[in-house]
Amino acid sequence: MRKRPADRRRLDLPAPPGRAAGTGAISRRDLGLGLAAFGAAATLLPRLAGAQGAGAPAPAVGEGGAIVSHGISTFGDLKYAPDFAHFDFVNPDAPKGGTWSGRGTGASSTFDSLNPFILKGEPAQGLGALYDTLLTGSPDEIDAVYGLLAESLEYPEDRTWVIFRLRPEATFSDGSPVTAEDVKFTFDILREQGHPSYRIQYRDVESATVLEERAIRFDFREGVSTRDLPAMVGGFAVLSKAWWAERDFSASTLEPILGSGPYAVEVAEPGRRIVYARRPDYWAADLPVNVGTNNFDRYVFEYFKDYTAAFEAFKAGAFTFHEEFFSKIWATEYGFPAIERGWVIKDQVPDGRPSGTQGFWFNMRRPQFQDPRVREALSMAFDFEWSNKTLFYGLYDRTVSFFENSPMEAEGMPSEAELALLEPLRADLPAEVFEAPAYTPPVTDGSGSDRRVLRRAMKLLDEAGWTVKDGMRVNAEGQPLKMELLDDSPTFERIIGPFIANLRKMGVDASMRIVDPAQYQQRQEDFDYDVVPGRFVMSMTPGQELRSLFGSDAAGSPGTPNLTGLANPAVDALIEKVIGADSRESLDVAARALDRVLRALHIWTPNWYKGEYNIAYWDVFGMPESPPPYSRGDGYWWWDEAKYEKLKSEGAPL
Repeated sequence: MRKRPADRRRLDLPAPPGRAAGTGAISRRDLGLGLAAFGAAATLLPRLAGAQGAGAPAPAVGEGGAIVSHGISTFGDLKYAPDFAHFDFVNPDAPKGGTWSGRGTGASSTFDSLNPFILKGEPAQGLGALYDTLLTGSPDEIDAVYGLLAESLEYPEDRTWVIFRLRPEATFSDGSPVTAEDVKFTFDILREQGHPSYRIQYRDVESATVLEERAIRFDFREGVSTRDLPAMVGGFAVLSKAWWAERDFSASTLEPILGSGPYAVEVAEPGRRIVYARRPDYWAADLPVNVGTNNFDRYVFEYFKDYTAAFEAFKAGAFTFHEEFFSKIWATEYGFPAIERGWVIKDQVPDGRPSGTQGFWFNMRRPQFQDPRVREALSMAFDFEWSNKTLFYGLYDRTVSFFENSPMEAEGMPSEAELALLEPLRADLPAEVFEAPAYTPPVTDGSGSDRRVLRRAMKLLDEAGWTVKDGMRVNAEGQPLKMELLDDSPTFERIIGPFIANLRKMGVDASMRIVDPAQYQQRQEDFDYDVVPGRFVMSMTPGQELRSLFGSDAAGSPGTPNLTGLANPAVDALIEKVIGADSRESLDVAARALDRVLRALHIWTPNWYKGEYNIAYWDVFGMPESPPPYSRGDGYWWWDEAKYEKLKSEGAPL
């Protein structure tokens, strides 16, 4: 369920399967993952939300003035017209065949379940390929989605309800039709028995009503922001009501779950691999949203107990695609023979999305972390400049914002537009939100232990009532200031070790604890930690997922991604402003205000970012000439048999 590899850790979060992490978009990347999705894991057939364009005509007007359309966009018009043949960036003539293979990831470096919809178990990677959703997006747009199972959707201008009309040809892999009853069953059971994040995500949905065999209506609660809700309820994987009639939805299982998607599980060997085979009878193979996709006969995820073994296997040709997360390995170990012979390509793909919210997250449910001065002081012990120079080969920049590398990043003093949102919330906000520029971590001298910065941090601890006694920081009751950073892998020790050393110099009883992956996952779900590392991949159009990340309702709900336990009414109010924004401009303003507040609350120690994917692959693939800007892109590649035969003739171990 979670992936936190090396230098670029990402925390994949439980979310409505099929919906791209935090975007309002639809994706077939690991179903059951990512409210803030969104993720470094290998992506099967990525379907990310997109920006509004100007290519499509105005939608039709239905009965009572309702809009009838083939898609919907958060803001503005759809890029693609109702009769579009395929997305612009795909190769519509891409050949079918071959195998894409990569490394399987997860909290346990294995899997024990094929049910990605519940909290229990560790689901296999790539399960999204088994399912279809009502709507799907395109990674050349920011916030638009188009019909997949749904041939059309109907909604009023205020978006207070939406009707989906299903395609009559839509079928599950056993040949049974996909009906409105299946859609309603899925929605109801996800809310009742699914991962806790579903209940938060869908709290603004009043009801789901079957109108006809292939028509279903969702009504939204009165008074809520409805901007994203039609796309959101179009984003879950639709399951078969009949198939689940004799099965326990709440149980993890190794039986493949019936879906209507383009792939089926061929082999599932926990601890070793999972193989997905393309279905020759897939009902939607020729739909415009699918043209140029689903090109590989098989997707294979190979699982390894440790990263070194996986990398060695990739170099030996055991699998063909690898995303690198270790800066040291990227900088020093990509001179192996297959690279030198041109058999393996080393590449960097720009990531057009916000660069991610990565850091060490304080659990403010713990009493020692409730004072923001303490959290700020502890964060100052992390010397990014030294880490980047010494450990990362200068490959990274410091993360300062929760919406890093995007127009939603707060800068300088608050603007008048931001102040209009912040002033009514002043009583619940730190004074520095109004009196100081948006917080950025201090820049050190790169020595690893900048005395100037540490002195400032120790002064903050003094002001917060944590004074030094016998070399240790204690409060008025004589209790020591303790901080344990929990992890499930020693790979971060080289980074965390100097951080802890600086904390100890400040008198903090700091330590790092490594536990087995299963225990780590359980403790994280139960919020049983002081500090944990993690990365959330933020959306270009943030919305409902912010409630799970930073909202009060999620703070006390086990299994949600509110790692810090943040429960602040001002933050809740700003989240609703982001969700309710009626234009890109107003969304950016509300997000900047939220970013400014989150940074002033010091809920984390911000880490680092790099706005690119570091990838390597055996040169057996074809790919579109112009890759989509909001995706890693390999979901639109294809197998090139001529390249494969060339490598084989040269002795490549494939």
